[in-house]
Amino acid sequence: MTETIAVLDLGKTNSKFLIIDRDGRVLHRARQAPVWRREAGLVVLDDAAIEAWLRACLAETARDLRVGGLTVSGHGCTFALAKGQELLAPVLDYEEVPPAAVAAAIDPMLPGYAETLTPHLPAGLSVGRQLLWTQARDPGLLDRAEWILSYPQFWGWRLGGDAVGEVSYLGCHSHLWNPLAGDYSSLVTGMGWRAKMPPLALAGAAIGRLPELGRGVAVPGGIMLHNGVHDSNAAFALHRAVAPEGFTLVSTGTWVIIMNPACPVAAMDGTRDMVGNVDVTGQTVPTLRFMGGREFDVISQGWRGPIPRAALAEAVAAQAMALPAFAEAGPFPGRAGRLTDPALSGEARAAVAVLYVALMTDLGLDLLCARGPVVLDGGLVLTEGYAALMAQLRDGQPVLTSDEAEGSAKGAALLAYRARGETLAPATLAPIAPLGIPGLDGYRQAWRAAVSGDAAVSGDVAGKA
Repeated sequence: MTETIAVLDLGKTNSKFLIIDRDGRVLHRARQAPVWRREAGLVVLDDAAIEAWLRACLAETARDLRVGGLTVSGHGCTFALAKGQELLAPVLDYEEVPPAAVAAAIDPMLPGYAETLTPHLPAGLSVGRQLLWTQARDPGLLDRAEWILSYPQFWGWRLGGDAVGEVSYLGCHSHLWNPLAGDYSSLVTGMGWRAKMPPLALAGAAIGRLPELGRGVAVPGGIMLHNGVHDSNAAFALHRAVAPEGFTLVSTGTWVIIMNPACPVAAMDGTRDMVGNVDVTGQTVPTLRFMGGREFDVISQGWRGPIPRAALAEAVAAQAMALPAFAEAGPFPGRAGRLTDPALSGEARAAVAVLYVALMTDLGLDLLCARGPVVLDGGLVLTEGYAALMAQLRDGQPVLTSDEAEGSAKGAALLAYRARGETLAPATLAPIAPLGIPGLDGYRQAWRAAVSGDAAVSGDVAGKA
């Protein structure tokens, strides 16, 4: 067996450990929910718990499965402050909200949309906003910091690698990066943070070695540490190698991230949660996102059973709808999500939930000027009806699904293998047939008319994430 790559794939609600060989096979998979605890009035990450779990996973598997490298794929909007080998403060949950008085003071300091292609975002969905809030809470903390580390790079450093940066993470609606200039933003320069930003390294680049795995287990020569990557950009890199020209990626999970590099920057609208992501090569990728997985759970009340085609057809025929929004992000800011029929339950409510996520995705594709093939990736592809609904809604555009349920992890592995001069077997894309629900086009028109005229807080509120 040739050497394999281990991936720590950090989502907001799930941490995953995978070992992936060059044929793209997942030889081992483990999962654990990250622990978010309250400290000093804030929700912060229990990073020690994640590290202990990771090291235990490595100790159990690394020798038998010949793990030669480790890399990290991580969710956005998260950073760490480090000095030497010390983490200076706990890693903050991006859903923490600064007090109104603090927000009023710091928000005017953020760069404008034209510079960073990052709109004003709620809570901590901008690392720049989190850093300004951190400075307001503890004015000396940033002065003491040697490095401002992005989340995947924090883990590389924590495990013994060099302190480095990575452009796809910095360019992920952070207010720290000017994607069109390919450089740090005026916020970084103006606040004197540039010297605290570590040297940039390519995603997948070797940054050090991990000799001790845990439980006293060592691997001769150690395990190479590879620079991590933003999760959606990892999935984008994976599929770019095989997708048809002009494709748009819909990467799904807690978030639905829609990425279309062919969208003109002039078409982007910051008020619709459209952001200028940056891929691993530094190219600007116009992106729209909403918390589709979270919203599906809220609307469906955590439904995990089947969603029969008949239930979808009945919801369409009855014009039963969910109207945005059910999370604090997406193209409908300030809206309170509601159901047109709040009495729905069970599979009928789940059908409305999957129709909602499909219609939001469809709208996002239109806002991003998506005209070519659409590639669906990630957890929502497994949600019954979603992919086939998308194929029906995008009539005239090929809709393909990836065989990669682990798109972000395999994308991270691809980049690590590439840095080693090796290749990863490509993903396979399969065309999806339309579901063929009668009246779906009229349902879409009615839904769009409702959301364009819906009051911000009208109707029965179905719940917020």
